[in-house]
Amino acid sequence: MTQGILPFVVELAERSDAMTGRAGLPLVIETMRGLALDQVISEHVRLRERASGYSEVEKIEALVLLMASGGECVDDIRVLQADPGLLRLLDRERLPSPDALLNFLYAFHDPQLIKQAQEGRAPDTLAYIPGENAALAGLGRLNLELVRRVAAQGQGRRATLDHDATIQESHKKEALAHYKGGRGYQPAAIYWVEQDLVLADEYRDGNVPAGMSNLPIIKRGFQALPATVMEYYFRSDSACYDEAVLKWLADPKRTQGPAGPIGFTISADMSPELKALCKAVPEQAWRPFEDRPEETVHCADVEFTPGKWPKDAQPLRYLALRITKTQGRLFEEGAAIKHLAVVTNREGDTAELIRWHWQKAGTIELLHDVTKNEVAAAVPPCGRFGANAAWYRLSLLTYNVLSAMKSLALPPDLSSARPKRLRFSVFTLAGRIVSHAGRLVVRVGAEAEALAGLIAARLRLAQLRSSLTST
Repeated sequence: MTQGILPFVVELAERSDAMTGRAGLPLVIETMRGLALDQVISEHVRLRERASGYSEVEKIEALVLLMASGGECVDDIRVLQADPGLLRLLDRERLPSPDALLNFLYAFHDPQLIKQAQEGRAPDTLAYIPGENAALAGLGRLNLELVRRVAAQGQGRRATLDHDATIQESHKKEALAHYKGGRGYQPAAIYWVEQDLVLADEYRDGNVPAGMSNLPIIKRGFQALPATVMEYYFRSDSACYDEAVLKWLADPKRTQGPAGPIGFTISADMSPELKALCKAVPEQAWRPFEDRPEETVHCADVEFTPGKWPKDAQPLRYLALRITKTQGRLFEEGAAIKHLAVVTNREGDTAELIRWHWQKAGTIELLHDVTKNEVAAAVPPCGRFGANAAWYRLSLLTYNVLSAMKSLALPPDLSSARPKRLRFSVFTLAGRIVSHAGRLVVRVGAEAEALAGLIAARLRLAQLRSSLTST
């Protein structure tokens, strides 16, 4: 008699540590170790008051492993803990408990910084952005070192940086209302397109306007770039349409950033003055841009000067878009024609620049989609602001670790794989674990290993570790 419909019987193994369904998952830790991030953690993230207990390295590695494997909360570490074979490959007897991980995250929260930010805001302002304590700044330093060590392997000379904020929905009582009507948080990030790496992030409450104080994170993004970069570009939506941001980007002698040109495009706020200029563009000046099922789009250049633009500064270009509804349809505001604009300091064809600007939908907007839906960024772990900021930063760190794994170790056909594909193709390899000639051996199927490239990946990461630690 069989147990089920298919002709096999399930039996319990005598030793559960003799097998694992995650034989490829240790590659996540080997990527971190290959980049010598354990040394960076020990130097820059110091939270333990006693020598006993799990180290910061063990806790951060456990959280990255949890997120990379698909976990969405600290309690999910129990799933990995229930895989003794995996622990054997990781050379661990146990992983930190959910309580240990949550208490670790609590250490990134400093209520005094919240109080200082509240007291420092303008009298008529509700929103504020708290500073970071040393532990949270240490996580930022960890990500910075990862970026520079990965970039050093490819010596990238061009850097296109994209900025965007995203909403984390949350029903915790501490979460504040955001502009879409719900409650939660609204962190911002800077993404390096060519290297597929997050350079900087800033955690914010849901009520913080998207356009509030973006220049500091933009500066941090450019400061994170290695010295090998020679070409600089920047893109953002209208959250960065701010006089201070525009002046800093346009100034080749800018402070706290790279010298020389930064080519940028930023979606412009449609002020009454700019909208009037767009409406006044002669019909013959509009060029066909796109034909959509329900819209026709034209583009043109318009002359406009934002705010108190310095007379000696390079004038900016405004690229206007006219979107016309077809078949008598109307936009939400009840008009058949809608105007948009993009401000830039770059030369070139208007349509090509607009298309380049809109590529953000496949870069940083995709980053938010992946991190929120596949790397645990959408689920703040608690009501403490600093702990949630650390969780978000760790999710971005996990994204970068997986990106580094793809570029430095895995086969080329996995170079664009999202985390869910990495789990399917690499992490969830079935393996039998044995001891042979004094060594630990995991045996996997030849066909599955050929697809994942596990052996070659481990060799590459071991060589990388050797080169980094010998210098």
